[in-house]
Amino acid sequence: MIKIRVEVWPFVGFAVLGFVIVMMLLKLLGVKLGASLPVPLIITTILSLYFLYFFRDPERTIPIEENVIVSGADGTISTIQDFSAEDFATIAQKTGLAPNELGALSSNEVTRISIYLSLFSVHVNRAPIAGQSSFLGYFPGKHYLTLREKSSEHNQHNSILIENESTCCLVNQIVGPICRRVVYWPDHDKHVTLARGERFGMMKFGSRLDIYFPKDDIEVIATENQKVTAGETVIAKLKI
Repeated sequence: MIKIRVEVWPFVGFAVLGFVIVMMLLKLLGVKLGASLPVPLIITTILSLYFLYFFRDPERTIPIEENVIVSGADGTISTIQDFSAEDFATIAQKTGLAPNELGALSSNEVTRISIYLSLFSVHVNRAPIAGQSSFLGYFPGKHYLTLREKSSEHNQHNSILIENESTCCLVNQIVGPICRRVVYWPDHDKHVTLARGERFGMMKFGSRLDIYFPKDDIEVIATENQKVTAGETVIAKLKI
């Protein structure tokens, strides 16, 4: 049986509350409830079922190989790009980050793998690598469509840095015009140890996950337009 995140219940509650309010208004307007009941009931049922579907959290089989890096989200790889150290510093600055927060990423060429999540993707995020996870902050911003490249630099997002003895990665949880909430579950004020493929957060209702790696540390396996599964799909390997 697929697990459903507990965060679903406020959304289901709002759907039911909306149904109750509509029925009360119809009654006040003198509309016969028997004739008008099916439409709001159907809409409430569809919304509630969609919310339950959206907040699903299936178990995943994490690869056992030590040198692999897994996808942090379900969805489609929209772009794979390399940036010079200078270009990445500019991107980091635009997203609200300072060089001293970025570990090995601050002085190296960087590879970014961007994953687009549709409204029907599982939105629970998982750690691409094992290591010490640090919450770098929540950054308010725009709500451009997350298929657009400028969403990486300008949209509302969380930033998380995960580091181990071999490499590190910066994970940006980016939200778009529909999704307005992004969540990082571990402690925000201290380093937390994450296993590769472990759940660490969620983006709600369509979004984008950008993952940055030191270019010289990894060999990218994934390709653009590839469908990926969080915690399972190998997107890169460490160079050892």
